[in-house]
Amino acid sequence: MKKVFLLFITIIATSYAIAQKTVTIKGGTVVSVKSERNIKAADVTVGQNVDFVVSRDVMADGIVAIPAGTVVKGQVYEAKRSSVFGTKGRLGIQLRYLNLPSGDVVNFASSNIYIQGQNRTPLSVIIFICTCIPLPCGSKAELNAGIEYDAYVASNTNVTIN
Repeated sequence: MKKVFLLFITIIATSYAIAQKTVTIKGGTVVSVKSERNIKAADVTVGQNVDFVVSRDVMADGIVAIPAGTVVKGQVYEAKRSSVFGTKGRLGIQLRYLNLPSGDVVNFASSNIYIQGQNRTPLSVIIFICTCIPLPCGSKAELNAGIEYDAYVASNTNVTIN
């Protein structure tokens, strides 16, 4: 009976070890991400976290290493709203990392999204001089939902696949 029990434990441990596999996601691998909501420079602050999702599966060694739908964490590093005197809006977001279901973390490098509106300062100054009305505003900086951006894996990262 003791031998049967040990055999049973060995089979379970072996099947668990076989079920998990480790693959390496190479540094520089492109991960396509998209925002699921519109993000306006006027609505966020510097340091605020912003979520994106992986839009396509990322393969490593013929296996899905990063499944589509995985949440990617970004952080706002610049948020300037457009102003009355024609200055353009600016929005900068750095894509930082993602957490896989296995608990592994994949970090990103050189993965910034930068959006700026159109500068209308010269036009605004001329209108202000002629009429004393500070119009028009510069255009807003807005990241639209559904547009894909590329994030780049920072370095070789070993991840566990279940």
